[in-house]
Amino acid sequence: MKVIRWILGRIILVLNFVFSPRGVKRSPEAQQVVDQKAAQLALYQFEACPFCVKVRRAMKRQSVQFDLRDAKNNAQHRSELEAGGGQVKVPCLRIETDEGTKWMYESSDIVAYLEKEFA
Repeated sequence: MKVIRWILGRIILVLNFVFSPRGVKRSPEAQQVVDQKAAQLALYQFEACPFCVKVRRAMKRQSVQFDLRDAKNNAQHRSELEAGGGQVKVPCLRIETDEGTKWMYESSDIVAYLEKEFA
């Protein structure tokens, strides 16, 4: 089963590379505003998880870049996710705001958030 998951994961990554979406074109000033806003975000993810790939593709479509944290291979990121979010489940978007930290699970919710905030 582990071998099958590994093979499927690599297929997902190759297809994601081949069929990568195009990003939004913004003026340098508008992109700087987006980058400042995105500095408050971090995505806890597994590289070959199909739901994580879905979120990363949405990031690319919106031309948003923020910290990608590998919760599978990095023990520190994994413990941060468990301590802050309450469970080791990916994808999880960490959102820093003035009111505190919000942890958002579910790829569809994260994609909707990205489309709302950065469209």
